[in-house]
Amino acid sequence: MTDRYANLHSHVFLGEGHERNERRAWTVIALCSFMMVAEIVGGLLFGSIALVADGLHMSTHASALLLAALAYRFARRHAGDDRFSFGTGKFGDLAGFTSAIVLAMIALLIGYEALTRFLWPVPIRFNEAIPIAVLGLIVNVASALLLGGGHDHDQGHGHGHRHGHDHAHDVNHAADHEYGHAHEDAHHAAHRDNNLRAAVVHVLADAAVSILVIVGLTLGRLFGWLWMDPAAGLLGAIVIAAWAYTLIRDTGAILLDMTPDRGMAERMRAAIETDGDRLTDLHLWRLGPGHLGAILSVETKQRDRGPDYYQSLLGRFRPLSHVTVEVQLR
Repeated sequence: MTDRYANLHSHVFLGEGHERNERRAWTVIALCSFMMVAEIVGGLLFGSIALVADGLHMSTHASALLLAALAYRFARRHAGDDRFSFGTGKFGDLAGFTSAIVLAMIALLIGYEALTRFLWPVPIRFNEAIPIAVLGLIVNVASALLLGGGHDHDQGHGHGHRHGHDHAHDVNHAADHEYGHAHEDAHHAAHRDNNLRAAVVHVLADAAVSILVIVGLTLGRLFGWLWMDPAAGLLGAIVIAAWAYTLIRDTGAILLDMTPDRGMAERMRAAIETDGDRLTDLHLWRLGPGHLGAILSVETKQRDRGPDYYQSLLGRFRPLSHVTVEVQLR
């Protein structure tokens, strides 16, 4: 058995925009913290539960952004720590999973508060509440623009563990396009920074709730429909819960080391077994944004085929950053 990178002790599997995204997270934290205070105070003063709900959610996603920023910092500072066998690339996924749990909890809270206001409506000072909701939307849009600038479609492959294989990857890169849209979707998923994604989801959830708050308050003011305010809050809770579920599903799969791309696993099998060899065991998992790890066992009758031979066959699979091959003669 040999490791593709046995002589390299660095296991740095961070996304290409890691430090840039960390700086953007701190900037948005400051912006959202200011707006959080304004919305909660304004909602309490002017009697809008939807506005208070938006402010409460703003507080939770400010906390989630803090978690994201700290995860970026911790992953960067401990990237070379050998206690982490496969690096710290998954800290972003852990932070994203935690943020999604918080997002789901706040969705339940907003839904509960909205339902109670259906049963026990309270007076709303629309003229004061609407401008604050509009300001909240502006802050959310600004935050989304700040964070969204770090969403590179291809967050780079050449980190740390490309040594000696870049030429083979360049030669074979064009062949990657023949696998169609399923391959492209999995490719982008492999490079997705779920820490940044969780932060963006929190901001977008706030933006969605802000829009609903504005609509609910405006209709309530024009037609006297007080039920529109809690209705907006309830609809916002449903939207947030749906986004939280998607984020929990995706980050949970990574934390449990599920195969990130079944199509890629099958193509790896096909590449190994083209000449009578047999792939007897394959483990494929995500190490960090843009980095996949693989451990495989191959049975062959060819005595001249060592691990290097099979590693060269896998050179076309650009996301592979850490590969271990075991060869057994039969």
